[in-house]
Amino acid sequence: MAATEWLRRIGAFFGSLLAVGGARALDLPADKAEALFHSYSGGGVTANGPALLVRKSVADTVSLSASYYLDAVSNASIDVVTTASKFRENRNEFSLGADYVYRDSQISLGLNTSREPDYTANRYSLDISQETFGGMTTVNLGFTRGSDTVLKHGSPEFADAVTHWQYRIGVTQILTPRWIASANFEAISDDGYLGSPYRVARVFGAAVPERNPRTRSSRAMNFRVNGDLGSRDAIHASYRYFWDNWDIKAHTLEGGYSRYLGESFLADGTLRYYRQSHALFYSDNALTETTYVSRNRQLSTFNTIGLGGKLTYTWRKVPGKYDIKFVGAYEFVRFKYDDFTDVRSGSLYGYNASVLQLYMTANF
Repeated sequence: MAATEWLRRIGAFFGSLLAVGGARALDLPADKAEALFHSYSGGGVTANGPALLVRKSVADTVSLSASYYLDAVSNASIDVVTTASKFRENRNEFSLGADYVYRDSQISLGLNTSREPDYTANRYSLDISQETFGGMTTVNLGFTRGSDTVLKHGSPEFADAVTHWQYRIGVTQILTPRWIASANFEAISDDGYLGSPYRVARVFGAAVPERNPRTRSSRAMNFRVNGDLGSRDAIHASYRYFWDNWDIKAHTLEGGYSRYLGESFLADGTLRYYRQSHALFYSDNALTETTYVSRNRQLSTFNTIGLGGKLTYTWRKVPGKYDIKFVGAYEFVRFKYDDFTDVRSGSLYGYNASVLQLYMTANF
């Protein structure tokens, strides 16, 4: 479908919803400033750095935002140490956003660019949100287009490109005064260089360059429910199903519990399980020569179990003026691979990872 036709249909759809919705106006996102330190460690990779976000409303209908994110990466993953040398590099990401509210509709525009020495990614997105049926139902539509440039250290003659398209639609429904549910669907299409210029596969035990298809189409559905238990605590549960034309199928189950501790603390706990099947052309050690072959462990059969916790402390709060909070979050994740081996030992590969986030957020 051409982009103009797609946008025309969106306009017609939301025009009909506007006739149903009332005159009540949506609220703009709150003015805020956030400062974050994040750290990841696992599988021989460490990544850490700061992130900053500022959001400010202009007049009564527009909210502008800007953010910066830095990853200082030290990479000695199994892919690197078995085929190359450990390396260090920085990834810088910049984002700009604008939200416009009219009655019970919100339009959001976003621009994002991410740069590292051998990879550049640019994104722009459009999202439309519409409340209807007295605010009981919210419908969301969105589109993102990305354009990446892939380079290779030490090989100035190598350069390739990737283009991404993502379409999404979702519905959020208030079920009761204490329960809310949502359903979301997204479709993604990728075209271009979809592998890594550094990764190698194995065929009859010999290392050969990875060869991936240059197109990929994927779909995902996500269902979520949140409930207020009525004693200053709440729960949530979600299920996500993913599938693509590379024959990967994945399931994600998540459950969480939140509870206020006194007047100043909010504690959250989350348990997540993920499992996927391998791609058609994935092989730990291929026994036949094929057009496509990959030993990318992210395309193998594996599962993860993650246990996370978050503690939020409200330091200062004056209703209608400002709200300052400090947040600490930690997640432990166990990765276990069913058909990817560590060539150094010959045993199936697995590792533990941890994610730490410390940040301050202030609404004003």
